[in-house]
Amino acid sequence: MTDFDYDLFVIGGGSGGVRAARVAAATGAKVALAEEYRMGGTCVIRGCVPKKLMVFASEYREMFDDARAYGWDVQDGQFDWPRFRTKLHAELDRLEGVYRRLLDGSGVDIIDSRATLADAHTVKLADSSTKSAKHILVATGGRPQLPDMKNADLGITSNDIFKLEALPKSILIVGGGYIACEFACILHGLGVEVTQFYRGAQILRGFDDEARGLVSEEMQQRGVNLHLGTNVLEMEKREGGVWVKATNGTETTFDHVMFATGRAPNTEGMGLADIGVALGRQGEIVVDDYSQTKVPSVFAIGDVTNRVQLTPVAIREAMAFVETVFHGKPTKVDHHLIPSAIFTQPEMGTVGLSEEAARDIEPVDIYCTSFKPMQQAFAGRSDRVLMKLVVSKETRRVLGCHIVSPHAGEMIQLAGIAVKMGATKEDFDRTVAVHPTISEELVTMRDPVRSG
Repeated sequence: MTDFDYDLFVIGGGSGGVRAARVAAATGAKVALAEEYRMGGTCVIRGCVPKKLMVFASEYREMFDDARAYGWDVQDGQFDWPRFRTKLHAELDRLEGVYRRLLDGSGVDIIDSRATLADAHTVKLADSSTKSAKHILVATGGRPQLPDMKNADLGITSNDIFKLEALPKSILIVGGGYIACEFACILHGLGVEVTQFYRGAQILRGFDDEARGLVSEEMQQRGVNLHLGTNVLEMEKREGGVWVKATNGTETTFDHVMFATGRAPNTEGMGLADIGVALGRQGEIVVDDYSQTKVPSVFAIGDVTNRVQLTPVAIREAMAFVETVFHGKPTKVDHHLIPSAIFTQPEMGTVGLSEEAARDIEPVDIYCTSFKPMQQAFAGRSDRVLMKLVVSKETRRVLGCHIVSPHAGEMIQLAGIAVKMGATKEDFDRTVAVHPTISEELVTMRDPVRSG
């Protein structure tokens, strides 16, 4: 029997890699984890966590007006970016320390180095030393991509937002996905003049049309200067910032241009193809239902596989990997009916099929309501929310639930349980409403607004 340095070598210290390393080590396996940058990965260092903290910061702007409407004698405050950024980075440092302590406490060897694959059982580190392992797990995640156009390097990505010395007075955000829309809302809330270009007919492609339409309307009503069917033609560095010529004929100079036009798996220069690991068209690692590559000893989880790019999914994949490899219980990850939230203002929560996708599969009834929520209406705002259920005509199962509302992310987590369990519309109807809440509308919609 061949002796290896490790039973498992994990490449990548994000949420998936760290979870896999810790849980595998708990089985008694000898485990190492290599990370070339900072422990915590995209989610902790440059994604979900700092983004959500920025969402919280940006939401206070409207609260001053609301507070006055509710009788509070308050004055508008002034947002202090350097003060917030200092505290933000201190929090990220704290979280990175937590991740390191968790690994250390689990008995995982932490290697602060870039790691590549030399062969099916050998990892090469940046100092050219090598480590052998019975199993190798690639969990290197993904990164934002700049578009293939002249002077694209004048733009920044979401990774760079957290490092800005000062907030810009104006920014152009290019893209229509959730990252573009979230940062458009965040920066607008922090007082930046935000313009957003998206080449498509409507933002948030792939989500329910009615829900994304309302998010688009609400973003524009709040002051995001959204241009649909529009893209960048030319960019140049000029006095005062970055000059942009757009496909709609406009020419404007912005302090910054941020591209949120796609992400790429971190597989370049890792030696994967050289040892026989299959890569997809975008460079993603091709795996089977058990996260195993074409090379039996090499597995991959998380964003690098380009399956479902969500942190909790990477963690689920990590747990299933350990069950399969170290407990001998082949375990697939269920990628069906995953709830998700988009932290725009207002938020959007979604689980299951959109109305459009469901109609392509079977006849459905649509239950939907849109209204002004009490809290914002009393304050004199014209915000609207949306509650929507997509229901199978035949089985009466709720195939999709879509919420556009403050705290939609919190609501969809609980609605997701019901949808995952196979709840019917009648199960929703049998549930007594919690009054007065926005979410009570999910259980009080009696008649379909349309069928198809």
